Amino acid sequence: MLFVVVTLGSFGFNWVTAGRAQVPRGLLYVQAGDVRTRYRVWGTQGPQVVLVHGSFESADAWAPMAEVLGRDHRVYALDLTGFGYSEHRKPYDAKHMAEQVLGFVKALGLQRPVLVGHSSGAAVVAEAAIRGAGVGGVVFVDGDALPTGAGAASPVSYLFWDPYRTSLLRLGLKSDRLVRAAYSRVCGPKCARLDAAGVDQWTRPFRVKGAEQAAWAMLRAGVVGIPAGRLELLRGLPMPKGVVFGSEDSVFSKDAPQETARRIGACPPVIVPGARHLPMISDPAVVAGAVSGLRSCA
Repeated sequence: MLFVVVTLGSFGFNWVTAGRAQVPRGLLYVQAGDVRTRYRVWGTQGPQVVLVHGSFESADAWAPMAEVLGRDHRVYALDLTGFGYSEHRKPYDAKHMAEQVLGFVKALGLQRPVLVGHSSGAAVVAEAAIRGAGVGGVVFVDGDALPTGAGAASPVSYLFWDPYRTSLLRLGLKSDRLVRAAYSRVCGPKCARLDAAGVDQWTRPFRVKGAEQAAWAMLRAGVVGIPAGRLELLRGLPMPKGVVFGSEDSVFSKDAPQETARRIGACPPVIVPGARHLPMISDPAVVAGAVSGLRSCA
């Protein structure tokens, strides 16, 4: 009886909440490879920088840092396929996302931009730099680009079948308290509390058409990464490379910044004191300075 009641309740809740969120008006789009890609722009002149977000983020996560960097750079941030408001198109792996980034660079006619990848976005910019000749440099922000296995073949993605998984996802997204707590844990005490607009910014991309199916597909595929042997190809590429990590990032070991810099042949890593996993939000000026100073340290 309990199973029947829960199942019927889940179906009912999913039916009532079936209305999908609307994509915000006025967004910029370009065809990048095979993905219709949403993007943002800051600045009017200076060296070109392309910002690539991590898992379950969007281009909007870069806004605090991009506003600082945009004072003397031309800055672009895109939504990777499966995230944000870009087209949801499989496969959700480093190769496909790197092709999207390179297609974005080509479509906008960018000239050897620096690619900056946060968290799993580090694997995407690394793969793009290895594959493409038009990259001027790479910066990893709280990411080592390696496959972690997190999410891959996760029992959660198989045990929680529909309608239950859909109900759980929607309930989580409807809880402002839960969203604020998760954000605070990842961003840290230096980040302002999310207001209603901030909660909507982080959750709306998961409520638009096709987002739920993409989220479960990505959970099964696992967090994006590339093998260590392939990543080390970066070391031989004639371009500047940088590494930035929050000193209190609990996602990685304390040795990760130095090990990552050594593996890819990067400049000495920039450690952001007191920052957690989102230093581009908690310490935008420090991260912007690391990106703008990349060429001088090469």
